[in-house]
Amino acid sequence: MNKQTQQILKRVLFWVVIVFIFVYMLFPFYWAINSSLKTEAQLQMTPATFVPRDPATLSFSPTLRNYGAVFRNDKFISGLLNSAIVSGITTVVALSVGAFAAFALGKLRFRGRTPSLYLILAMTMFPQVAVLTGLYAVINALGISAIPGMILSYMLFTLPFTAWVLTSFFRELPMEIMQSAQVDGATPFQTFYMILLPLTMPALVTTGLLAFIAAWNEYLFALTFTSITPQYRTVPVAIALFTGEIARQEPFGEIMAAAVLVTIPLILLVLIFQQKIVAGLTAGAVKG
Repeated sequence: MNKQTQQILKRVLFWVVIVFIFVYMLFPFYWAINSSLKTEAQLQMTPATFVPRDPATLSFSPTLRNYGAVFRNDKFISGLLNSAIVSGITTVVALSVGAFAAFALGKLRFRGRTPSLYLILAMTMFPQVAVLTGLYAVINALGISAIPGMILSYMLFTLPFTAWVLTSFFRELPMEIMQSAQVDGATPFQTFYMILLPLTMPALVTTGLLAFIAAWNEYLFALTFTSITPQYRTVPVAIALFTGEIARQEPFGEIMAAAVLVTIPLILLVLIFQQKIVAGLTAGAVKG
């Protein structure tokens, strides 16, 4: 086997792997869209069809009935609003506090900096269910309502993540920038928010988007903290508790339609900030 044949085989194998990964990652989302466009009778067809088809004629027959039912569901609309509020506030607070912490851990020298950094990392290792009971008891004892309670609980996993990730970005910024600012008379706080913070904007966007997605998709804390106040349920809980328009019916099509609708805001955010995300993911990859 000559070298040219080996290169062709490697290239073919490479594209086979890429196509496999592409199909593997997108197929669940495609199946959710496919299921959301089917009626109850079409969902019960055996074998399942890869596109919506009429049970009698097998002709292509999609429907938007499930999406209409979802938009008529007041609990879903309320869940969307609650999720937007909780996820947005959680992301803003996590970035604000995490940026200050990352600046201190990445650029300032103080006793206990390294142990503090590893303590932050250790906080991300605890599973949510391990702290759920104690956290719920504390929030109930303090009389905190559902939405502030969810925001505080979400900070347990978004704040350590943002602080840890942003620390590496602040650490890579040249010290000469801070020294020049000090020569010009800038205080450490002025150096932080006027000079260093704009330079880390790609990292802030990337980290903030990941924190927003984590808060948007969180289910366990949301289900627990809204157990006695159902009007504050977030959208993952609302979807999980769908009952359907018909009694004793499992609204699989409506659940899939709601899942597609919930995913759209995340896709739009990624498309809007894609340049910042790429810059944040590749920051520090090339030094010179």
